Amino acid sequence: MRVAVRLTPRGGRDALAGVAAGPDCRALLRIRVSAPAVEGAANTALTGFLASALGVRKSAVVIRSGEQSRIKILHVAGDSGVLCARLPTWIKAPAGGVP
Repeated sequence: MRVAVRLTPRGGRDALAGVAAGPDCRALLRIRVSAPAVEGAANTALTGFLASALGVRKSAVVIRSGEQSRIKILHVAGDSGVLCARLPTWIKAPAGGVP
């Protein structure tokens, strides 16, 4: 499954901050992490947070494009049917946390 994300480093805490339209009008998950954008720390926090939220191993989440950009495309390995079913539940969870 491919996931488009707009990442906010140093966002205070690791959380889903909602869904927004990207520059090309496609939906993006707005995710903030407490880690700074230094030496890949924010990217590592992002992949770990997304893996935890979707119930997959950290190694199953890979940044495919945008490593040095706020807007990133990630690939999540696994059964796409199961992952797609988990995504709406996670988005609706209180305070953007992991259900």
